[in-house]
Amino acid sequence: MKSQATDGPQTPGQAPIKTRRFSVSLVWIVPIVAVLVGISLVVHSVLQEGPTITVTFKTGSGLTANKTEVKYRNVVIGHVSDVELSDDQKSVNATIKLAKQAESFTRKDSQYWVVRPRIGAGGVSGIDTLLSGDYIGADIGQDDARAKNFTGLENPPPITYGEPGKRFTLHSQDLGSLDIGSPVYYRKIPVGQVVAYALDADGKGVNIDVFIHAPNDAYVTDNTRFWNASGIDVNVGANGFAVKTESLSSILVGGIAFRAPDYSPDDVPANEEKGFELFEDQQTALAPPAGKAQYLSLRFDQALRGLKVGAPVEFLGVEFGRVVSVNLDFDAVKRSFPVNVGILIYPQRLGLAHTKMLKALNHNPDDEAAGVRLIGSFIENGLRAQARSGNLLTGQLYIALDFYPKAEKVAFDPSARPVSIPTIPGSLEQLQEKLEGMVDKINQLPIERIASNLDSNLVELRKGLTQFNAKTLPGVQTTLADVSKTLQSASSTLAEDSPQREQLTQTLDELGRMSRSLRELSDYLGRHPESLIRGRPDNAAPLDLKGPPRN
Repeated sequence: MKSQATDGPQTPGQAPIKTRRFSVSLVWIVPIVAVLVGISLVVHSVLQEGPTITVTFKTGSGLTANKTEVKYRNVVIGHVSDVELSDDQKSVNATIKLAKQAESFTRKDSQYWVVRPRIGAGGVSGIDTLLSGDYIGADIGQDDARAKNFTGLENPPPITYGEPGKRFTLHSQDLGSLDIGSPVYYRKIPVGQVVAYALDADGKGVNIDVFIHAPNDAYVTDNTRFWNASGIDVNVGANGFAVKTESLSSILVGGIAFRAPDYSPDDVPANEEKGFELFEDQQTALAPPAGKAQYLSLRFDQALRGLKVGAPVEFLGVEFGRVVSVNLDFDAVKRSFPVNVGILIYPQRLGLAHTKMLKALNHNPDDEAAGVRLIGSFIENGLRAQARSGNLLTGQLYIALDFYPKAEKVAFDPSARPVSIPTIPGSLEQLQEKLEGMVDKINQLPIERIASNLDSNLVELRKGLTQFNAKTLPGVQTTLADVSKTLQSASSTLAEDSPQREQLTQTLDELGRMSRSLRELSDYLGRHPESLIRGRPDNAAPLDLKGPPRN
């Protein structure tokens, strides 16, 4: 440092001001650079570090800290940094550090699951983990909201987000043999699978979600019918056994098939999330639409063994409903046990007859009161319900609705709910009543007196035949012999070539045959005198009434 003095005189009491320049030694440059580099690396590491999330699993099977990887489409996007029990000790929390480029996997609807070897309805999966070890599979969500805590899936999802295709909901009474991953077939080709199922809000049915992969999702139209293709469908008919199944997989793990009816004009592809009904079999699914159902009540005063829930209901031979309930009742007045039968009918199944009836009667099917009045008019014209035998071997019964104009008139109550249809005894019961009536009439006949009279008549007839054989028949034979001798004498007197002799010869032959016929008739009546009353039996040997042929 150099000091500078002023040219002028210095002011008393003021010291001169001195300035210095600070200098740094070169020894400190290297540590400073090292610190700056370290700070830049830390900042870069912080900037490149991805988010940290926590996934909760039921167990820690297959999870190892600083070893288990997180993969998406078989690409590593993170790793498990810590595995510990939850606070309530009922689950396991896995802390996952994701890569920077995997930040989108923090979306709220992202999914995580442990990939391990599995055998399920969708087939065998996770075989590669036998060598590489278990890892966590991930699927990116679609929600814009972010989250840091997720609940892991126990099973891999059947489909991933963004996969081309459509999702549909099927409604069924129960799940049957279906499960997540069960295949969906179109013309026996697998085109999708079951992805989820849950009970209805009222618990009276099951909603089954299926996913159809593109481009096959275009075959699901507004008129498409779905049916349960699980197991084996065996039909026994006049042509023998018919066995139907979609595939071996559907037999083992279940399956669903779909198709539109052959005649489906103006059909268009269905929108995603559209709901369909899941039918029990293909025949029911492809049948014409049943339309609105109507519940009717029947009351039988007879035993209905063989009538089961699900038995068909027919109208003039056409099936258009089914039995839904069979309950035993008690009549306090008659001290009897009638049977109440509930049936569901689908008038639209009558097809053209139903359409023409609505048009001719100007009937609105949505008007319940008008429908009740229409049924009342049918009852007045003889509409009755009858339990008939559908199979003589198994004894199964079905309900038949038919018109019986001579049936006894009954009062119809249009205000009663449900509407009740009068019944008549079944065909077997009617036959039984007729047989009982015939037996009663036979029991009323004087069988013993008739048999006694028949015995006495047969005795008298036998005596008459004996007298006929002993006296009358020999006399007739003697007379015929005399006539034959007379004719032979006359024949000998005639010329051999005269026509009178030829006629006389024919006459003799006829007399001979008559004599033999009388003798055979006498012998037969002697052996079978009852034939005069009962007639000659069909299997009796024919009588030779003509004799041997002429030469």
